[in-house]
Amino acid sequence: MSSPIPLADATPPIADAGAPPTPEAWAAAFAVALPYDRFLDRHATPEQRERWNAFQARVSLTDAQRTLLGGFVRRMPVLVLAGAWCGDCVNQCPIFAEFASAAPAIDLRLLDRDALPQIAAHLKVCGGQRVPVAAFFSEDFTPILFYGDRTLSAYRASASAQLGESCATGAVPPPADAIAAVVSDWLDQFERVHHILRLSARLRQKHSD
Repeated sequence: MSSPIPLADATPPIADAGAPPTPEAWAAAFAVALPYDRFLDRHATPEQRERWNAFQARVSLTDAQRTLLGGFVRRMPVLVLAGAWCGDCVNQCPIFAEFASAAPAIDLRLLDRDALPQIAAHLKVCGGQRVPVAAFFSEDFTPILFYGDRTLSAYRASASAQLGESCATGAVPPPADAIAAVVSDWLDQFERVHHILRLSARLRQKHSD
């Protein structure tokens, strides 16, 4: 899905954002990205913000999911390439905010798709600049996982319904059971990354645990 209005104040290119970017380049991109609420304050219109808030109010984590997230101990920087205008972001990014609220170890930042094209170019899906895409890193910005733009359950639902548009407006939110399925899909990825970080011999040696 294309942004309706390109940003005019894109941040200048950053060093070492080649193929692939270095950990320093990823760290620089993460530093430019914004925490969830600040991202919306800067990039969302009032109508868009209302949609994001309305969807977040419908996201419900189970006690087991909150316990799982609360047990994360490794710092997990998560850089989400997003667009305030994108319905797929409306219906997924608030889930990440709920995860981060339940897990202080998750360091969540959102980057507007058009802010750093040289970084966004490395987060394409099937050759297209899809959003949202989540990039998971270790504490020293070694890449762990890139995942987007919809989860498997969401793609199954889209395929079943034979939707024509590749990215909805977010005006019509999914049903509660569909939201729960996407929450579970995304939590699987966050949990997997945490296990990778927690069991990393390099990080265990560094933290003496």
